[in-house]
Amino acid sequence: MISVQNLTRRYGESIAVDDVSFQTSRGEVVGLLGHNGAGKTTIMRMLSGFLEPTSGSIQVDALSMGPDTAAIQQRIGYLPENCPAWPEMTVSEFLEFQAELHNVPREQRAHAIASVIRRTELTDRATQPIQTLSRGYRQRVGVAQAILHTPDIIILDEPTNGLDPTQILHMRALIRELARNATVIVSTHILQEVQAVCERVLILRSGRKVVDARLDELQQAAQLLVTLDRDERAALPVLQAVAGVKAVRLLSAEGGRYHYALQADEAQAPAVSRALLQAGFALYRLSSEQRTLESLFAEVNAVDGTKETARAA
Repeated sequence: MISVQNLTRRYGESIAVDDVSFQTSRGEVVGLLGHNGAGKTTIMRMLSGFLEPTSGSIQVDALSMGPDTAAIQQRIGYLPENCPAWPEMTVSEFLEFQAELHNVPREQRAHAIASVIRRTELTDRATQPIQTLSRGYRQRVGVAQAILHTPDIIILDEPTNGLDPTQILHMRALIRELARNATVIVSTHILQEVQAVCERVLILRSGRKVVDARLDELQQAAQLLVTLDRDERAALPVLQAVAGVKAVRLLSAEGGRYHYALQADEAQAPAVSRALLQAGFALYRLSSEQRTLESLFAEVNAVDGTKETARAA
């Protein structure tokens, strides 16, 4: 449904998004995960047509962002990180105004507004001015305006920001409900939110996509963690030659010890141990780990930190 190819956004010499590509299908809930400044919000602004990419392309079915931006935007519901709203308007007045902007037919507006007020649990706040609402309720108003016109693409930037625990649970349930008829893209820096509502995660680091994985496949993946006294040049040929080892990654290095992750089952551990000892390496650690989103996120950021340290040296 959505196809993003080689998306890049520069601000002068600074690169906010660097050659990112991915595709999504209808009914999929995709999480954009990364530290603050990783490029999540910039990607969402480009997906919504609010910001032009420096290079690359965005397509929605047969439509292309640029020549068909207006047509694509009619299919999108967007909650920006700080949703703009007129504080003096009541919730109902603001949603009436948004319904007009989204070209909701006049005869359908009352029903559409009542529906989103109910779904976002704003019934008892509908006649209040927005300026009197708490941050959590303002966030609900932002979600309400994003889904008012029944879009088939919903982009939510930090949708649980400012919500209390009960409101967070309701927001998660609403996102799962929306995914029955729409593609939902959720940006967050909170691991638990991705695990709670997303089927797939894209991890961003310094503007680049470093991981694109389905959560169910991730949870089934196992790996061996190995700590040696040898760098990549010496260790990789030995580790990669072991039968059953599909891939090897350097996680970090410190104090002359190098930490590797091997894509291999626990059954390969004896063969790995034999190969390392035969090569004359000092083996400090060999353990099996079931991969989780948390461990994967820590890995990719540990690698980044190692590279930054190396560059600084």
